[in-house]
Amino acid sequence: MEATGLRRVSLLLLLALVPWLTACSDSPANQVSTPPLTHGPVRGEVVLSGLEHPWSLAFLPDGDMLITERSGRLRHYRPGGGQTTGVDGLPPIATGGQAGLLDVALHPDFATNRLVYLSYVAEGPGGRGTEVARARLVGDRLEGLEVIFRLSPKSDARHHFGSRLLFDRGGHLFITLGDGGGRERAQDLGDHAGSIVRLNDDGSVPADNPFVDTPGARPEIYSYGHRNIQGAALHPQSGALWIHEHGPHGGDEVNLIQVGGNYGWPVTSYGSEYATHLPVGEVRREGMLQPLYYWVPSIAPSGMTFYTGERYPGWQGSLFVGALKSRMLVRLALDGDRILAEERLLEQQFGRVRDVRQGPDGYLYLLIDAPAPNGQLVRLLPTPAATE
Repeated sequence: MEATGLRRVSLLLLLALVPWLTACSDSPANQVSTPPLTHGPVRGEVVLSGLEHPWSLAFLPDGDMLITERSGRLRHYRPGGGQTTGVDGLPPIATGGQAGLLDVALHPDFATNRLVYLSYVAEGPGGRGTEVARARLVGDRLEGLEVIFRLSPKSDARHHFGSRLLFDRGGHLFITLGDGGGRERAQDLGDHAGSIVRLNDDGSVPADNPFVDTPGARPEIYSYGHRNIQGAALHPQSGALWIHEHGPHGGDEVNLIQVGGNYGWPVTSYGSEYATHLPVGEVRREGMLQPLYYWVPSIAPSGMTFYTGERYPGWQGSLFVGALKSRMLVRLALDGDRILAEERLLEQQFGRVRDVRQGPDGYLYLLIDAPAPNGQLVRLLPTPAATE
């Protein structure tokens, strides 16, 4: 190509990028500044080590914990004695790539029914995909296990499986899913991939799900157009569902979920292609919802919780997000549904933060994702200066 023609192509490409670059830098969603520390320094204390790619944890009523490992093991951790035991009775689990045992959640009435819910990747007709099973925890064994959800259709995917489990205040179960690496699947209502699913606690479909009466749609779908959701939490005041999802090269998002909402992937995104760094889709399109907040460059978010305790002055009501790529914990200061500011904690101190949970003791607990024996459970402690 002649030099003049090359310059013309370059100019056209730059002009095409201007609207996207402008939106990435000037969108109201990201006009925040990092506030000064209001709580004093914090430090992380390792309370359990030797884990193998830990993925999620749930606190039992007596203060014990269930911890999943992506390799396909569920551990019962007893802090008093510092011991862990394996829990038997798990379903068959496919591992490799990003596949494995993922989230664990307790039924809202766990104290009486002892029901535990697990999300994981399983083989089946057509390949592999995310499934959810429930069973009763009896000692260190799961009994009466039943599969209550299977992603359909399965595929040859090795990544983007989601998956977080969360009960709303009405007892419905949300299951967050990834697109399985097939971008177009996230816009197909006949495909579970790239959606949030809403079920009754037994796996049946609620009659008020938004697409129950839509021909060709999967009735379990609650929202769609998602890339890969690995964080979900209920707002402590409103009870609304908040999630975050991985973007491609940049464009990780925090979203407030609306019933039947289309969140745009891959038609809209603040991210870019890994190889070319060209934008993925458009920044906006009519009928597709915008994020509350996004990260460019990506932090690779995983795990999410609203803090409601009193251990850390100034943190009440903040939203906490773990980060894999940046190896840190992110605090987002809120005013209702507005994200006001971002604060970054523990950068490069421990490793990839896979999950963050508030414990019954009011402390924040982090799971550090690493191969055995370097996976850890870390408790976040305020320094003496923070509590004076």
